[in-house]
Amino acid sequence: MRIRDLLAAESIELNGSAAGKQDVLNKMVDLMAKSGKIRDVETYRKGVFAREEEGTTGIGEGIAIPHCKSAAVKQAGLAAMVIPDGVDFDSLDGEPVHLLFLIAAPDTADNVHLDVLSKLSVLLMDEDFTNALKSAKTVDEFLSII
Repeated sequence: MRIRDLLAAESIELNGSAAGKQDVLNKMVDLMAKSGKIRDVETYRKGVFAREEEGTTGIGEGIAIPHCKSAAVKQAGLAAMVIPDGVDFDSLDGEPVHLLFLIAAPDTADNVHLDVLSKLSVLLMDEDFTNALKSAKTVDEFLSII
């Protein structure tokens, strides 16, 4: 499974803004819903918030990877948002988040979200890669970087 294959152009926001963590999570869920991969958006939204209550998905270095495995998901997907001004996300390092990837995974035995989380985490450790994503001018450019 390739990260690029999970990311629909309509689920990418390059110049996002948010008032806080709740606001950005709601916007990310709405972006994901645009891909058509969510069967029940409100059930999925509740799952994303419930997962976040277990512990922050703000992993540090300005990056957050919220995720939810749910029967409300038809097929695995990703949504992405770049927030140039950053948003407070209760990140592990206390820094604002500028780059978010939301993972949607169906509730199946294969734990696809763990595979996606692992691949994404490896990619996001590369500072040049994350800087390129944050400075992408178009969705097509963002997708070509991925």
